[in-house]
Amino acid sequence: MFRTALLLAALLPASLLCGLSGIPPAAHAATEAPPQDAVLLTVTTPAGVTRLDRAALNALEATEFTTSTIWTEGPQTFRGVRMTTLLAHLGITRGAVHLTAANDYTITIPVQTFRPDGAILAYSRNGAPMSLRSKGPLWMVYPYDSSPDFQTEVIYSNSIWQLERLSVTE
Repeated sequence: MFRTALLLAALLPASLLCGLSGIPPAAHAATEAPPQDAVLLTVTTPAGVTRLDRAALNALEATEFTTSTIWTEGPQTFRGVRMTTLLAHLGITRGAVHLTAANDYTITIPVQTFRPDGAILAYSRNGAPMSLRSKGPLWMVYPYDSSPDFQTEVIYSNSIWQLERLSVTE
């Protein structure tokens, strides 16, 4: 029996083996090409794991805005990817997003609450990449000055910095 299993594993394509195991083939493979640089964000969905480096994030449509924050002095200019754009790129349309920082701070946000004029996953502040010490390399920020909707305790607690992992549950 063991020899038969080894023979099958050696001869059959991985996609067929995945089907035989009862696990969809997509759950076994990353949905993106492997990163060439340091991984900034690891995304886990029911379909698999995607690792995004700076180049992958820069390849997505960028947004920039200037706003003040309760954590910094004076207005700051943030550049990054809208969360709605990132979620659409990853094929995430429902469920909840669990975001986890380097220090294991975790928040959960329902997918439907992200707005096209809201949060961005910022990868630069004032024209420079953010280090771990300066709340980077990824910080989910909102255009706080643009609306009272973005000046609530919930929004402030959702403004996760040093973001490393994002996982989705349906």
